[in-house]
Amino acid sequence: QGQLVESGGGLVQAGGSLRLSCAASGRTFSDYTMAWFRQAPGKEREFVAAIGRYSFLRNYIDSVKGRFTISRDNAKNTVYLQMNSLKPEDTAVYYCAARGTYSTNVADYDYWGQGTQVTISS
Repeated sequence: QGQLVESGGGLVQAGGSLRLSCAASGRTFSDYTMAWFRQAPGKEREFVAAIGRYSFLRNYIDSVKGRFTISRDNAKNTVYLQMNSLKPEDTAVYYCAARGTYSTNVADYDYWGQGTQVTISS
């Protein structure tokens, strides 16, 4: 069975930056679209960003465009989410996920990490 392990979360002040990483194992990483989702307390899990197998396709939720960048390194089996100009409303548990074909729909994703907490103080 494959595994996705997120890291890089933490507590930062508004306006700060964090870089999340998600290391994949047990599968051929380049076969999968990778995505980041987030879930704030009392809210549904929402799409944040996705990246296609060879980085040609990328999508972001409107609220993070221009602030977040998704990238991947297929040689390292890792996907990243660089988050700049963070806002208190970005506070959530961030999850990485994988699936075979490209999608931004949370229900389409087959494989999930355990999540990493991101907290932004005002």
